[in-house]
Amino acid sequence: MKMTVLYAGQSSPHAGWAAIDELALILARVFQAELLSPAIQPNSLLRRITGREKLQFAPLECSGGDVLFVVARGPEDLAMVNAIRNVRAKFSRIHAFVTDTYFQAGFYAETALFDSITVTAHEDQDFPAQKFGIKVHQLHQGTDALQWAPRQAFAREIDVMSFGRTPPSYQRALTQSFHRMDSPYLYLHSPLGNLSGPTVQVERAMLFKLLHRTRVSLAFHLLIEPQGGRPRSMMVTSRWLESLLSGCVVAGRRPVSRMADEMLDWPGSTIELSAVPEEAVHELQSLLQNEGELQQQRRSNVRNTLERHDWRLRIQSLCRLHDWSVPTTLLDELQQLEALAQLWQD
Repeated sequence: MKMTVLYAGQSSPHAGWAAIDELALILARVFQAELLSPAIQPNSLLRRITGREKLQFAPLECSGGDVLFVVARGPEDLAMVNAIRNVRAKFSRIHAFVTDTYFQAGFYAETALFDSITVTAHEDQDFPAQKFGIKVHQLHQGTDALQWAPRQAFAREIDVMSFGRTPPSYQRALTQSFHRMDSPYLYLHSPLGNLSGPTVQVERAMLFKLLHRTRVSLAFHLLIEPQGGRPRSMMVTSRWLESLLSGCVVAGRRPVSRMADEMLDWPGSTIELSAVPEEAVHELQSLLQNEGELQQQRRSNVRNTLERHDWRLRIQSLCRLHDWSVPTTLLDELQQLEALAQLWQD
């Protein structure tokens, strides 16, 4: 099968989307596919004046083939197919994995060019199916667990870490308590130096090294003190999977959704903190005093993430959905994944 994979990661690297971009990299490797990443072009003056701005992409040279697969950070990335001239004539089938599928305004007219897409939440299936008349399947987000999982147990010198989006009220309470010289706890926050640009992949490796040495990682769902005007969703984002994979105990405010119930259903996968930030600080301090329980939970978190949420398992599901032959490389890596999970058995 001759496959081409389209993704935004090479032309527009961003720390918040690195986990999604890794799906494209794995797909391209296991299927020996052509990997393309179109550059974003500025909108025309007319579009800016009329308020009809949308993502537009520079043209790509592509000979076509059996399957075009788009790894979309959000539905607006489906418009990347416009970068390939006569795309529908060049490919027998066009499919996509779409992450932020709750953002319905991002489903542009190009969505109708697809034979099928997958969405990350069950409740997001109906809108694109009804509006564009295409097949819509549900497939949860994943992570590159085989690459980033710890291979051994490390000393955990960082007591609590938060990275990326943290609700301001919790951030104030945590820094006021943990940054004091009379506090025995180390709270590390915002360890990333650059959100975008060529250093993203290097700093991603640094982030995982920090997580491997962290006891508790914080995660809050998107409706806690939201910032910006974009719609929000009770989705499980990359932060949960990255922290669990690294052997952190994950504490914060868990999404209230079917997605969270299905993806994070093992005992202790998340620990709910108080809605009052000052009380949450006291809860974290109590949690940090139970090192024996934390060690056992870490092993469970690593093992469950390896066994259930690696991107290779999602690609295996895509093979079943689209009746693709499973590549030998994928089978080999699934075996490696299983062997790594065995190292973290209780």
